Amino acid sequence: MPIKLEGSCHCGTVRFDVLSSTPVPYQLCVCSICRKVGGVGGSINLGAHAKTLNITQGKRYIGVYKAILDRDTPNESVASSERSFCKRCSAMLWLYDESWPDLLHPFASAIDKPELEAPEEMVIVKLDSKPGYVRLPEGPKQIFQHYGPESIEAWHKKHGKYVD
Repeated sequence: MPIKLEGSCHCGTVRFDVLSSTPVPYQLCVCSICRKVGGVGGSINLGAHAKTLNITQGKRYIGVYKAILDRDTPNESVASSERSFCKRCSAMLWLYDESWPDLLHPFASAIDKPELEAPEEMVIVKLDSKPGYVRLPEGPKQIFQHYGPESIEAWHKKHGKYVD
């Protein structure tokens, strides 16, 4: 049975729960979007089953941001993905993309319960857009200029962490 993740924003106005089969926060994205919406170090997204999202408090305070891709270039466009955040404190909550309607990606930083398991090794993606001042986490890690070869689900299955 998937694990129930309980999350909230920083100020506590928005609270939610969702079921996840992929609850290990192993992958840090350091792209410009994740660094600017998630903080200087980037963001860690988990995987969850979109249909199980239950907003238990503060639904009217949820805003949606669609990131600008290739900003300030002739190729500028709007991302299909939606990043939901609290309108009061601006904490990022989850990412959803209608291209993958069964998936929801809660930000690990929004999860309160249960305590998330620390991975033995981090996977760092989008190093091609990381500025020099951003430091990578200590400890064992795999680093990819763009994306790694495995999906969140494939990584969890390979490491015996997938929860049916």
